[in-house]
Amino acid sequence: MGKALELSTSPGLAPVSSPLCATSELLAQGGDARLTLDPATGLNKYGCPPAPVTSRLDFASSTASVISKAAFAEADALRDRLARSAVPAAAAYALELDRLRGELVALKGLFGLSGLEIAFAASGTDLHLMVAELVGGEPAHPLTCLAVEAEETGSGVPQALCGRHFSDRAALGAAVAPGAAVGAAASTFVAVPARDAAGELRDGAEIEAELDALVLEASEAGRRVLLTVADVSKTGLIAPGLSAVMALRRRFPRTLEVLVDACQFRLAPATLRAYLEAGLMVAVTGSKFLTGPTFSGALFVPAAAGERLRARLLKPGFALYSARAEWPAGWVAGAALPDAANFGLLLRWRAAVAELAAFRALPEARVAGFLSAFADAVEARLAVDPQLEPVATRPLDRRAIGAAGGWDAVPTIFPFRLRAAPGAGFLSLAETEAVYRALRDAGVRLGQPVACGAPDGAPVSALRLCASARLAVEALGEGGAGAEAVIARALDALDAAVEAARA
Repeated sequence: MGKALELSTSPGLAPVSSPLCATSELLAQGGDARLTLDPATGLNKYGCPPAPVTSRLDFASSTASVISKAAFAEADALRDRLARSAVPAAAAYALELDRLRGELVALKGLFGLSGLEIAFAASGTDLHLMVAELVGGEPAHPLTCLAVEAEETGSGVPQALCGRHFSDRAALGAAVAPGAAVGAAASTFVAVPARDAAGELRDGAEIEAELDALVLEASEAGRRVLLTVADVSKTGLIAPGLSAVMALRRRFPRTLEVLVDACQFRLAPATLRAYLEAGLMVAVTGSKFLTGPTFSGALFVPAAAGERLRARLLKPGFALYSARAEWPAGWVAGAALPDAANFGLLLRWRAAVAELAAFRALPEARVAGFLSAFADAVEARLAVDPQLEPVATRPLDRRAIGAAGGWDAVPTIFPFRLRAAPGAGFLSLAETEAVYRALRDAGVRLGQPVACGAPDGAPVSALRLCASARLAVEALGEGGAGAEAVIARALDALDAAVEAARA
């Protein structure tokens, strides 16, 4: 056994010594209260245990997936290697994060992008908190944050963009007061709805005009603007449209910074590269499309954005959320942070990268073919079942950044409202939540309900059936179930939703 691993002390972060606690325990550490396990069920807020559990009908990747046996084995092997290491914990953590940076660059085909840097955080919400602080960060340049409404992004994102605690626990374990300021930056959040009051898509020209007016107002007031662009949102949208985003960047180059919220990580390598070559920061997580365990964020920073941000300092309160090694070398942001190790975050990313590697081993043309067949089958079923109402979406159009369109041009999130019987009104918010929980208890996993307007005058929500990297591997990989079997299971999940709505 090697020298004991010890974490540097920081508020709320208890020292850990070798031998480390079990992998399943580590996977539930190093995040906010959403990771807390219910003592009665052993599940976190998303209904996931920190260990593999067989689920035949798991189509919940827009929310969270149960860790696979293969990914858990990868995380477990890393945990064992850390426990045997004679390297101090913080140094081992930094080495492993650098290894992950290299793997992400390789697996996403990002070689040759000069100046590309990658930062890590416990979640996509944590990334929004950090980016808003770095982009604003100065009293002389207060920040206006623009984004789609919370219904289409993470529920804690508005608080995070305003520099406020969004949970009662920070990533490194400290208890915090939700809504209280993390630092002293004065930022505001403005939501730009993607849908109208009935849940229907708003006209793109209206959204573009609204954004233009907001950025102009901020610019004339001397405020900086951080525009968050969802690719893709909870209901599968790119919002706002990329043509409008790029036009705003050209018009307000000194005012506007753009963060692409791709935390679903439903991006082909060519698309991610196109965003970065366009100079846009991209936030991703390993816990959605990749089906890694919940809570693993990464920020891809192109060279030009890095030049603007690497000299910015994070205020002391951010030491509750981030460790020094999670930031690229030479970034001032890391200098004021604890030299600590968040092994939970590390193991979760190790599991996600294992899923990514298996997915990337598949030919992209075959992936596109499977996802197209999956989409065709699901959309056909949603169109003909009188108890299922598909929620309107738009084509995934990324031509404004020069992305030609690969497998990620195919929709992989399918939102739908439910009726208890043909001709009946949509289920209420509470009724849809009850269906979601009943399905989950029966081993049928769908994406959490997302608020979707009030088409009949009463608020309703939509469930989401999702394709994922793991399902593509199962459909196309050697020894997998095959595409037809995976698609048949997706239709079985819709059958189960219909039955649960009738109950």
